[in-house]
Amino acid sequence: MQESTLPIGRFIEPYLQSFERYGQSNFISYRPTPSMAEIELLAEDFMELLFPGRSGQLVLNEDSIREVVRSLLGKISTRLQKQLFLAWYHENPLDKPEEETEPYHNMARDCVERLFEALPRLRTMMKEDAKAAYEGDPAATSIRETIISYPGVRALTIHRIANFLYKAGAPLIPRMFSESSHKVTGIDIHPGATIGRCLFIDHGTGVVIGETSVIGNQVKIYQGVTLGALSFPKDACGVLIRGTKRHPTLEDRVTVYANATILGDITIGENTIIGSNAWIRENIAANTLVQMEEPKIILREIKRIAKPAPCKQSDS
Repeated sequence: MQESTLPIGRFIEPYLQSFERYGQSNFISYRPTPSMAEIELLAEDFMELLFPGRSGQLVLNEDSIREVVRSLLGKISTRLQKQLFLAWYHENPLDKPEEETEPYHNMARDCVERLFEALPRLRTMMKEDAKAAYEGDPAATSIRETIISYPGVRALTIHRIANFLYKAGAPLIPRMFSESSHKVTGIDIHPGATIGRCLFIDHGTGVVIGETSVIGNQVKIYQGVTLGALSFPKDACGVLIRGTKRHPTLEDRVTVYANATILGDITIGENTIIGSNAWIRENIAANTLVQMEEPKIILREIKRIAKPAPCKQSDS
């Protein structure tokens, strides 16, 4: 590669001085960070592990499934342990010197082991999500179709992995998983959100589910729905208070139609239906239909405009 003709040396010191201004914005802090590219590859590996054959890989019988599972578990174990190690090593919650890495390797290994032990339970919930998508969408031709192609099923599958890691206290990695899914599906679920069984996210584009949201069983959510925070509480010094409940709770069998916005630490009672474009900031009792007043439709005749004469071609 041809060397730059600019005097590069004179730009280095002024640039490095910018690293001293904002504390954690100097995020490298001389310790490596997890790789977003690796997390995206891990997300694909998890999708194949949880639904063997989804990627088109040939799975002929139980023996071949066993081999596929063995291979993917080995690959995920190696990759995920490395990324979790990097996350804990970078955050350094035990305040260890740079050369002391073993505690963080052990934390990464233990976390992956617990995740693998939880996979049968998590996979059962993921299969229920895929079935809920099939039962909730008359356009679906099979559960297989929802697993292969529905963004809501993918978003929930990756969320259930991210949520496990979030509850395990892993830094960075849960949010990286959720953002990898957000990029692919258009569905933004914070890894801290608590989601029950058989959630159906239809279409999904633009759905936002905040960190402290709680969603019950057999809930349906359509595109553009926001489960957000109404305001962000601050302490006496004006610093955001983190970890408080600030997002909605949807009880069992709630349906939220497209572009509805539900804000704050409120509860939507079971069996309630929230209509499209509703703006909700207060508790809603169970068995309630909430809908915006139907707007008045105005019809006017369009005046006909004479068509302009066709342009004459020039002689040139």
